Amino acid sequence: MAGLNQTPKGNRIFIGIFGKRNAGKSSFINRLTKQDIALVSNIAGTTTDPVYKAMEILPLGPVMIIDTAGIDDVGDLGKLRIGKTKEVMSKTDVAVILLEAGQPVSDFERSLLKDFKELGTQVIFAVNKVDEKAPDLQQINRISEEIGLPVFPISAKTGEGFNELREELIKVAPRAFEDIPFLRDLVNPGDVVLFCVPIDTAAPKGRLILPQVQAIRDCLDAGVVAMVAKVDEIQKQLDNLKTPPALVVTDSQVFKEVNAIVPDSIRLTSFSILMARQKGNLDELVRGAEAIESLRPGDKVLIAEACTHQCQADDIGRVKIPRWLKQKVGGDLDIEWYTGDSFPSDLSGYKLVIHCGACMINRRAMLYRQKVSKEYSVPMVNYGVAIAYLHGILGRVLSPFHR
Repeated sequence: MAGLNQTPKGNRIFIGIFGKRNAGKSSFINRLTKQDIALVSNIAGTTTDPVYKAMEILPLGPVMIIDTAGIDDVGDLGKLRIGKTKEVMSKTDVAVILLEAGQPVSDFERSLLKDFKELGTQVIFAVNKVDEKAPDLQQINRISEEIGLPVFPISAKTGEGFNELREELIKVAPRAFEDIPFLRDLVNPGDVVLFCVPIDTAAPKGRLILPQVQAIRDCLDAGVVAMVAKVDEIQKQLDNLKTPPALVVTDSQVFKEVNAIVPDSIRLTSFSILMARQKGNLDELVRGAEAIESLRPGDKVLIAEACTHQCQADDIGRVKIPRWLKQKVGGDLDIEWYTGDSFPSDLSGYKLVIHCGACMINRRAMLYRQKVSKEYSVPMVNYGVAIAYLHGILGRVLSPFHR
């Protein structure tokens, strides 16, 4: 099973389990996964923070199951837990809402249904614990009519109804949602792609970062030859090739150096821009770059990083991009940083959002962040697009996508 869990978190189908406290969410997950991975208790509110479990559900493939805190949690701590649950909602591809047998549909479930409808999320509604209090057919039909969805009577304890629910899960799961090529649609079998991978203080010892691994794997799947070199080896590799590479892909941080080496006749882009296309709406991120031109000293800018890596001496998001922006604007900006799963729900006052490549979150989460930015009329751009714009080469690095 270890090999299955090596699929990147951001490339899995996210299945979130929602409902009131003690609706049986943890028991449901244990039954669905056929593993005791969630803590089960008769005490309401046992699950405090979202619990993520990476696994495989055939024929869906790699999924991420998320056990959430009860949406009816109380007190100050309860509000924090509900806030964490709402963060999960923005990245959920399929939501399973559980209602305890014998209970009516309440405002809590209605609120969830409304939110998921606005997010465009697939929903499965189930009545759990039918082994304790079996709902009659009229009650099930009444609930189904009220919410406008089929209702699945189940028992996480006995397994009753789980075959039908699994079939529905397989049917509604958006299998093609994440199946967006990284770069294989930009090249042909037999082509050579040259990757520029700097080895600096930010490079993990003995490893490549996720976008680099994904790019190489995409080449292998497409029958494309992948060559990897550091910046100071790029010219040598170009000279050694009898036929120029079909594409050069570089780390955005060294755009300036690589752009000076690679002839204009060879297409050039970056891992970050490829990731922006796979995870979000690249066209909107490109339009967001135009907002850099209107920035003035003192303007408020949000830099969002989807991971929580340790900050390095010349960190791309904490040091380099702020430095390049200062040079462009002619003065200091009021920059704030958000990391990991957190993303502000209120973007009032920001002039620009600069987002990382988003390799650690799924496509739905990235599109949700773009949606929030659009609702507040705050332009969003990603690292690679912003860096290319600041170096005056945006047109060139976008050209591979206009074949």
